Amino acid sequence: MQIVTIIYRLAVSLWLGGASLFTFVLTPLLFRNESRDTAARIVGLFFPGYFRWGVACGLIALICRIILSGKGVAVAGVILAVMLTLCSIQAFYVEPRAAELKRQIVSFETTPKDHPLRREFSKLHGVSAVCNLSIIAGGVVLVVLM
Repeated sequence: MQIVTIIYRLAVSLWLGGASLFTFVLTPLLFRNESRDTAARIVGLFFPGYFRWGVACGLIALICRIILSGKGVAVAGVILAVMLTLCSIQAFYVEPRAAELKRQIVSFETTPKDHPLRREFSKLHGVSAVCNLSIIAGGVVLVVLM
């Protein structure tokens, strides 16, 4: 079972580390140094892989957690299930819909914020941000429980 524990810890750590790096370092860096449209295009290119990475890490971690027995299994399992659900919502609903909206919005720099497509995109962005921060918080709790 030692290998399962190692795989579990790696999956959680890679998920949390990737999400934190993308959210708190790379994305702000891009938006600070590039035009809004360019930064949004670059981030949009990474999103499908980013969310699928989270789903893969989450599935691996959840399977490992189910295999392992002992203290904290139920709590960690519930946290992982919630995180995986949120990441799946991002990967399979929010991201494809947001990508479609971005294709319809010619420019975020020139399209008014009150434009219906921009408002819909902003709502999806808000949902995604809450999901992402919740996943990071859950990951921090799982690391503390390790």
